[in-house]
Amino acid sequence: MNSGLPLLHAVTPIDAPDRAGIDAGAAAIARGPEVALHARAPGAPGRILAELADRLRRATEGTGARLFVNDRADVAEIVEADGVHLPATGLPTAMVRTLVGPEVWIGRSVHHPEEAMEAVEEGADYVFLGPIWETASHPGRRALGPDAIARALPARVVAIGGVTPERVSQCLDAGAYGVAAISALWGAKDPGSVVAAMLLLLKSGRQDERDANHRKRRHAGDRNRGIPG
Repeated sequence: MNSGLPLLHAVTPIDAPDRAGIDAGAAAIARGPEVALHARAPGAPGRILAELADRLRRATEGTGARLFVNDRADVAEIVEADGVHLPATGLPTAMVRTLVGPEVWIGRSVHHPEEAMEAVEEGADYVFLGPIWETASHPGRRALGPDAIARALPARVVAIGGVTPERVSQCLDAGAYGVAAISALWGAKDPGSVVAAMLLLLKSGRQDERDANHRKRRHAGDRNRGIPG
């Protein structure tokens, strides 16, 4: 499993290729290596998706932010993306891996906790699990709720669907590695501030997890040496 996966995934809205302000939004969102910009254009020709990916790539230059391409492994390979995100019914992960190589992150969308570990066992580096809350991007689809995250562990879960800064902590408390958002970022008046708020919570949550793991390892070492806990 590739390490260093970004904590915050900014998935472009469905109308991104024609949306006014997408370049300015991308520049505001691309705030460092903890952020991934996902080029997404469902149903659009590959050329359109590649052009969108190139625009996002320009926004990441000099920032360390990562570029992912959704749905199209061939486009991800052409634009030399850092990651490719597959739909639930997309190409097999092993097939995509042969195309993009071992260093590229591969993720997959899943809509039930049981599917998360199946995706990981098939080679996915992470999963998008959702929708956690109801969202306009998936109208009519029942929200899974934060408890679904815990049921998907130990898969590396990125929670998606109705995620806002106010809900990030609920995702982390349930065991999420990170979060993904569409409207909360691209529809914000000040996307840079929203990203900053989300990253503060995400990085704090990861530090808390590291501290807890360190305490567990230290206590285990003490027990092995016969030192009372």
